[in-house]
Amino acid sequence: MSRVGRAPIPIPKGVEVTIADHAVTVKGPLGVLSRPFHRDIEVEVRDGVVVVTRPSDEKSHRALHGLTRALIANMVKGVISGFKKELEIVGIGYRVESKPHGVLLNVGFTHGILVPAPPGIKLEVPKPTSIVVSGIDAELVGHVAAEIRAVRKPEPYKGKGIRYANEVVRTKAGKTAK
Repeated sequence: MSRVGRAPIPIPKGVEVTIADHAVTVKGPLGVLSRPFHRDIEVEVRDGVVVVTRPSDEKSHRALHGLTRALIANMVKGVISGFKKELEIVGIGYRVESKPHGVLLNVGFTHGILVPAPPGIKLEVPKPTSIVVSGIDAELVGHVAAEIRAVRKPEPYKGKGIRYANEVVRTKAGKTAK
């Protein structure tokens, strides 16, 4: 049995989990998240915990079991504390500006690139060379951070570009002179 899927998800105070028609809805102090789950997987709320079970040991059921449990656990964590990804901008003249509906990236192109913030995501610019992406949906926070990073990925020779705050960029040696 899956070690991830077998663990029950405790429901903290102030969080309400409802299951209806193969969909889980989690309400908490930061907002509401809802997500459908596969019809073969069973999700129940018992004694203040969410329990995820599977019908058989088939490979697809084993995969869905752990996945469903992890997604619901992220929903519970999101409505309590939220998620945050930090990005750094490295390069001479590279910077970011906060705009009313997103951020404007100046990263070596002839024009600035405006990245809009989707609903439920907050983009903050604490310094001209850093961006903080935050929200209650872990998947959406990660997706927006990846889209911002994809505008100018770190290049391998000087390390210039947009990277995650804890990312290590391995640099290559340049051409060798005679």
